[in-house]
Amino acid sequence: MSVIEELIREESNGTISFGNYKLTTKSKVNDFEFNGDLYKVKTFKEITKLEKNGMFVYESVPGTTVEHLCITEKELKFQVEGAEDAQITLELEAEKEYKIYIDDINVGKMKTNLGGKLMFSVELGENHKSSVRVVKL
Repeated sequence: MSVIEELIREESNGTISFGNYKLTTKSKVNDFEFNGDLYKVKTFKEITKLEKNGMFVYESVPGTTVEHLCITEKELKFQVEGAEDAQITLELEAEKEYKIYIDDINVGKMKTNLGGKLMFSVELGENHKSSVRVVKL
């Protein structure tokens, strides 16, 4: 299984990857610049959190590694891995409906709350990575 040793990095395809769920102590990187924005990541085995320009983007409990995070106006997609099942929280547009796909399977529609939070679970485990795609309806 792969983790992000540098905690956050830019990928050659224009996406970012972050998180290291194998760390036993909290680690963070502040002010990582990507496409004119500043990102902050905090990660270890219990939680992984990403902020963009001081605003919440992603959180998982327990910690995860996220690869190839791509955010557009219409969708958000990434690959995620972790030692065990994880609850993921994303901040999207408030009070909008989204369709969630995990490993290309439509797991349903969800509406964000007033704060734009969307929460769902992903089944993970050793040697298993899941693809997540969240599409705005």
